[in-house]
Amino acid sequence: MGPPYIRLMIVEKIKNFLNQPYPFYYQGQDLHKFCLVIFGMALFFNYVFQPFSVYEPEHKFHYFWISVIHSISPVILFYLIGWILKPQKHLQDNWLLKNEVVVFSSVLFLTGVCQFLIRDLIYDNSDNWSWHYLFEEISNTMLVGFLFAAILVPINLNRVQKINQIHADVINYGLKSMTLESKEHIINIQTQVKADDFLLNIHEFIYAKADGNYLEIILRKDEQSERLLKRITSKELENQLAHFDFIMKVHRSFLVNLNKIESVSGNAGGYKVAFKGISELVPVSRNYIPTFDEKMKVNV
Repeated sequence: MGPPYIRLMIVEKIKNFLNQPYPFYYQGQDLHKFCLVIFGMALFFNYVFQPFSVYEPEHKFHYFWISVIHSISPVILFYLIGWILKPQKHLQDNWLLKNEVVVFSSVLFLTGVCQFLIRDLIYDNSDNWSWHYLFEEISNTMLVGFLFAAILVPINLNRVQKINQIHADVINYGLKSMTLESKEHIINIQTQVKADDFLLNIHEFIYAKADGNYLEIILRKDEQSERLLKRITSKELENQLAHFDFIMKVHRSFLVNLNKIESVSGNAGGYKVAFKGISELVPVSRNYIPTFDEKMKVNV
């Protein structure tokens, strides 16, 4: 096993780690709680540990309030990031650890710049606007931020994944005793192109996946899977199947037949659903989990 092979293994492990689903914390109550945690940790670390040199004669006011100002800066930036990301619905359903790393790194860098820009308000130092202090503020902020991330990210990944896996295990236990098999029912599905309309046997429908302007529909007939590509949106198909309560949207891009679920697994982003004879796992994103749990008649 030569060094190039070892390097490739390391790179692959890093890629796999960064491509893990990660909770999206940039909207609603999640954003408020996230910012409160960031503020509390930053204030405690700055004020109690004083990690970097503190020369009190330069201070224009008490060090506690200086620590508060330093701790507020990243919170304001995270709220701004949340405002920018909020309309990006596709990101919320497909948020990965690498996305979190990019956002967190950007906030740390901008926080360091902000700390530099407000130095004149905090410190009585004629050298405040030097390149030395710009580099120092950015490097200190990045150092502390990545220290926090190295501790919190693995803990949070394991915590959320463990919770979702426990819920998934409860669902799997319930699946063993559930009799949800749907009766054969033929529906005439109307697409955006009249000639592309088709008949759908709801008993054969497994799931549908949005693919650009098309919808990939997965069927299972006589133990064989079949794929249809139709010019219809996920919303249009969902509306035409609305009276079947076992058909559910579980992700921005997926519509599934709950009766066909074989097993469920949990990860940091929600659930992954498996179907008999189908290799692809379908995600259940966090926003749809409460409805999914309710429809599966599982009290979790």
